[in-house]
Amino acid sequence: MATIETRLDAVERRIKEHSFRENKGLGNEVGYYVFDYPAEKELIVRERIKYMKNKNSKGTDGFELAVFDLYDIIIDYLVKEDYLDQCYKFEKKQGMSRIVKSVGNLLQINDDESLIVKHIQEHTPKDAVIFLTGVGKCYPILRSHKVLNNLHQAIDNVPVVMFFPGKYDGQELMLFSEIKDDNYYRAFRLVD
Repeated sequence: MATIETRLDAVERRIKEHSFRENKGLGNEVGYYVFDYPAEKELIVRERIKYMKNKNSKGTDGFELAVFDLYDIIIDYLVKEDYLDQCYKFEKKQGMSRIVKSVGNLLQINDDESLIVKHIQEHTPKDAVIFLTGVGKCYPILRSHKVLNNLHQAIDNVPVVMFFPGKYDGQELMLFSEIKDDNYYRAFRLVD
């Protein structure tokens, strides 16, 4: 089994390939990918993504690396809507399930008009590769298969890579290698 560093090196090489950025996967499918990794390697993955983003900012690769931390998007929106304090109250009085429902409704997470998807659409340049991060930090408020499903309907012009702390076998997402997120068949494993 390859080390996390070796696999991240392969990610960096892969996203620079012109054929990858043409956004066509196997069988001419839209290019959606999952990079799964052991959750305990989260900090290594975060640092490498930061490194790749900084390296890419010089504009020499022919594309822009657009990194979206899903957790940051949620928190920023809750702050903007002055809803964060309400979430604390909900959790204290009614538990986490109330927050999941309230935040999900506010962000329209289950709808085609998801505010997270809109944010990503509005902030993705034309020639880009999208990295989605923060999946583990969002649980249980946001489920990765929901994000992928909603994005798949809205973004088909650039490749999307979800960094997933857990296991993805091409069909099933297992967050933290323990929590069955849901089946998702439309994404390819980015590297083995």
